[in-house]
Amino acid sequence: MDSHALLRAAALPGRAARNPRWQPGLPLPSHSELFTPAGEASGAGMALAFVRDALEQASAQAGAVAEQREVLWVQDRQAIHLSGSPCRAGLPLALRHRLIHVAAPRPEDALFAMEEGLRCRDLAAVVGELAGNPRALDFTASRRLTLTAEKHGVPLLLVRLDAVADLSSARARWRLASLPSAPPRWNPDAPGRAAWHAELFRARFHQPGEWILRDEPDRLTAQRVQHAAQNAISAPDHGDLLQRTGAGPLAGL
Repeated sequence: MDSHALLRAAALPGRAARNPRWQPGLPLPSHSELFTPAGEASGAGMALAFVRDALEQASAQAGAVAEQREVLWVQDRQAIHLSGSPCRAGLPLALRHRLIHVAAPRPEDALFAMEEGLRCRDLAAVVGELAGNPRALDFTASRRLTLTAEKHGVPLLLVRLDAVADLSSARARWRLASLPSAPPRWNPDAPGRAAWHAELFRARFHQPGEWILRDEPDRLTAQRVQHAAQNAISAPDHGDLLQRTGAGPLAGL
């Protein structure tokens, strides 16, 4: 299987031009940020659902065996305190035995581990979790992560717990919240499949939008959330890029 099947950065702009609205099954952007409340695990669950969906779609399109590379999951101490550490029994079956977990004491250490993971093409993806708005995650650090992901072809999904959308070079930025699960088909007392309200509020190749996402057994499904104000196409929200004055040119975005 092509080592870059999960992240086809060169093909993404063309595919997005034909499909300006995001939909499941598209290649993962090089760098995504997922803003989520702490304590409900919606960010980590959504990140893993994105990874699983992209892996399965890439394998199906290539007509090859399922992707077997590992996924790196990095958390700093505060993120572990807020959302807990991974429980393998609760992970998606396709990723359960392919997860490498790193518990970093500080945000600086977590960012270092993420960047080193992005340099390793033997990884399918890197998932990071940081709490709040640490000083270490400034625009320079964000830009380093984006460029490293694009250079080595390993996508990054950075979960931001209880954070404010600050200056970032991320190619896609989501706001997430968990939703009640649909009742299970056979056992009403069993836990249902995970569901999220997902708002794509900034993206390089897609229009903003809102969806109800469900992690079904065989795929990630998306149902558009329609608002009356959406009758007219709105411009992407770039307000998060203007919060700091004198931040320097952003022509690289």
